[in-house]
Amino acid sequence: MAYRKDSFAIKEFYHVYNRGNSKQVIYKDVADFNLMQQLLFLCNTSNSVSMKDAQERKSGVYSYDRKQLLVAIGAYSLLPNHFHILLTPLVEDGVSQFMRKVCTGYAMYFNKKYTRTGSLFEGKFRAKHAATDQYLKYLYAYIHLNPVKKPNKKTPRKDLGVAVVYSHSSLQDYIDSTRDEAMILLPEEFPKYFVSNVEVKNTLLEWLNNKPDNL
Repeated sequence: MAYRKDSFAIKEFYHVYNRGNSKQVIYKDVADFNLMQQLLFLCNTSNSVSMKDAQERKSGVYSYDRKQLLVAIGAYSLLPNHFHILLTPLVEDGVSQFMRKVCTGYAMYFNKKYTRTGSLFEGKFRAKHAATDQYLKYLYAYIHLNPVKKPNKKTPRKDLGVAVVYSHSSLQDYIDSTRDEAMILLPEEFPKYFVSNVEVKNTLLEWLNNKPDNL
């Protein structure tokens, strides 16, 4: 599986995303979503990690000591046939190393589980540089509101509650950081745009109501 060799600068922010080959579904059940979330945590290390050993730990996957992190994740959302991740590299080549581990690990899991061969993802992952505060704030909203994205103009837009209860994104961890998956994130490496769950909800509601062309 080929991976891009773009230059990702430390302290800069990037929107990384990809989808299933030919837009195919890449998460078929809750176990698939959960496994991908575990990989977002476990693969974020310069060390080798045994998925089996981590899953068998009595204290759980998210207590695993990863030592040197490759990236800091600020937001993510997993949808049936694609994913979005907002991140910043913490080491040189951190983004490419991280994405290689995550996508290769997940593809191996998926192909084995569903007895398939071939490429799971649609080529190399894609990335966009978030060079301004305005775009970074937009990405925060865009990624977290992906689960409520309306498919066409005839379909009424769903309310924010759909995104809030969606468990395969990082939004719950900004509103209530008590779940284990909050360990995937490293929000201290990102600008402090939102200091309370009320501000988070108000910001997303504003985007939901006033930015129909972008979401």
